[in-house]
Amino acid sequence: MQYSHLGRTGLVVSRICVGSLGFGPEIAQFEAHAILERSLELGINFVDTSNVYGHKHGGDWSEEVIGRWFAKQGGRREKTVIATKVYEPQSDWPNDSKLSALHIRRACDASLRRLQTDHIDLYQMHHIDRGTPWDEIWGAMELLHDQGKILYVGSSNFAGWHLAQAQEAADKRNFLGLVSEQSLYNLMTRDVERELLPSALAYGIGVLAWSPLNRGMLGGILAREREGSLPANFNGSSDSGPSRGNQALLDENRWRLERFEELASSLAATPAQLALAWLFSRPAVTSAIVGPTTIGQLDEAAHAVDLELSDDTLDELNVIFPGFRTAPEDYAW
Repeated sequence: MQYSHLGRTGLVVSRICVGSLGFGPEIAQFEAHAILERSLELGINFVDTSNVYGHKHGGDWSEEVIGRWFAKQGGRREKTVIATKVYEPQSDWPNDSKLSALHIRRACDASLRRLQTDHIDLYQMHHIDRGTPWDEIWGAMELLHDQGKILYVGSSNFAGWHLAQAQEAADKRNFLGLVSEQSLYNLMTRDVERELLPSALAYGIGVLAWSPLNRGMLGGILAREREGSLPANFNGSSDSGPSRGNQALLDENRWRLERFEELASSLAATPAQLALAWLFSRPAVTSAIVGPTTIGQLDEAAHAVDLELSDDTLDELNVIFPGFRTAPEDYAW
C-alpha cells in the first residue's frame, strides 16, 4: 500500500480509503467485517463513514457496524483512521440537522457511541450550511477538539470558495481549520478541476475523491454488459446527471468507455485500476474512497497504487475524457 499525508497535516493515510455507504442495508455485518479485516491486511488504514449511512436506507447504522468491529479489539481501532460526517437530518425535529453548535455537539456524541470509540480522527461537514455563521461552526469544532473528541476537521461537497471562506475564518481564530475536502471526482466527472482543486492546493487541503468509478461506469461496465452481468437495477436513476438513467449514460459514453477499457487492457490492468491510478496522479488528491461489496473488489482496488501511468497514457485519458483548466482561463482569455 502507498500512503500520503492528509493535506498539510502530519497524519498519514492510505491512498485507498474504504467507504462504508453500503454497510448495513446492502452489505451484511459479517461481510463488512471481512472487508475491514482484509483492508488491514492490505495496509489500508483509512475508513470513511457518515452518521446517516445505513440507517438512512432502513438498515443498521454503518457507524454501528464499524463500532462492533472496533469492539473486537486486536488493535483494530488503533490501526484505523476513522472519518465520519455531520450535517444530514437525524430526525424531523428542529435543530437535528445541519451545522448549528447544538447539532454538531449532539451528533458527535451520538457518532462516538455508535463507533464505540472515544475520538473521531476526521470529523467532516457533509455539506455547506449557508444558514450558520462560521464563527459558530468553528467554535463548536474547537470545543470538540479541546475535549479530545475530534482530531481533525474536513468538509464534503463544498465549492472552492467555500474552502476559502471556511479557512479564512479558521485562520482568524488561530485554528487549523479544514484539512480535507471530500468531492465527487473521477475521469467522467471533472468539474472540481476549475476551482475546487486550485483552492485545495492553495490552502493545503487534501482531496478525498468519492465515486472514483462513477457509480461503476469506470469499473469495466462494457465487459459486464457483454457477460450479461449488469445489476438488476441498472436502468434506474443515476446520480451522474439530471434525470439520466444508467443505460442512457452508458450509451452516451459508449465510445469513450470502449477506448478506456481497451487502454486498460493494453496496460495489463483492469478498468477500475486505471481509473484509480489516474486519480492518484492528480494534484491535491490524497485518497480515493472505494465502496467494495466483496473482498475481490477491495483487492483489485488496492493493486491500483502499483500502476504507474506514463505521460502518453495520461494524455490519452485526457483525450477520451476531457477535463477542465483552472478558472478563469477555462472559460475566459
